[in-house]
Amino acid sequence: MKQISWFGVLAVLMPMASGAAGYSNSAFQREVKTGLDLVGARANVDVLPDTAPGELGADVYQTVGAADNADTQMFIPTTMYVRMGAGLNLGFATDQAKIGDEKFDASGGYATQIGLGWNLSSYVRTEVDFQTTTLKFSDIKNITADYRTVGAMLYFDFARRYVQTGDITRRRTFVPFMGLGAGFGQYEFQGRDGADGFVIAAPRAALGFNVMLTDLIGIDVMYQYNMMIGHGFGWGVRDGGVDNVSNVMASFRVNF
Repeated sequence: MKQISWFGVLAVLMPMASGAAGYSNSAFQREVKTGLDLVGARANVDVLPDTAPGELGADVYQTVGAADNADTQMFIPTTMYVRMGAGLNLGFATDQAKIGDEKFDASGGYATQIGLGWNLSSYVRTEVDFQTTTLKFSDIKNITADYRTVGAMLYFDFARRYVQTGDITRRRTFVPFMGLGAGFGQYEFQGRDGADGFVIAAPRAALGFNVMLTDLIGIDVMYQYNMMIGHGFGWGVRDGGVDNVSNVMASFRVNF
């Protein structure tokens, strides 16, 4: 009789447990399906619903929504970069060269640059570079002035290059910046009686913007001003002084 009684109890409990298990499994599937349906229905909506039918459903659609958001870009900040580029001399913003009492406007000059930089933070970076500048002058044919300088710059970005939200880091595509530094080197005004010698470019200032093409490669466009402290700016001029040279530069910046 006791065995019959136990079998009777088990016969009653097993359908109940099975029903409970079936209910839990069904509720689980319904939560997941509802959460995923919400994702599909709101794929192009920036703000997801505040509530979900259950914690599991909320977790499912919020995670999928974050992964599918086109405005979210995964980015790993870099430590260093190299820069390579060239530019044109701005004759109207460059001092005139002198031959005796005559003065000649700079016209058709160009510059090249190669640099190595370090990203100190999301706002600040520093860079050492080598630049060459070839100046040409109106009404003086086949005679140039050449500058070769090594410099150091400290750059400040006007917007954070990358923004971290939780575990996700997003980079900006467009970042304006300014820079300040100094350089030194040699200059030579080619031809008879040309001024030449040691020059200090201080201050050297820059104002421009960076456009990122990929996570690692971008383009910098900037205006660069050099105050050249030397011993003449022209031919037959040896009394020294300070002269201004301005360039507009475009370069590739490759982060690594």
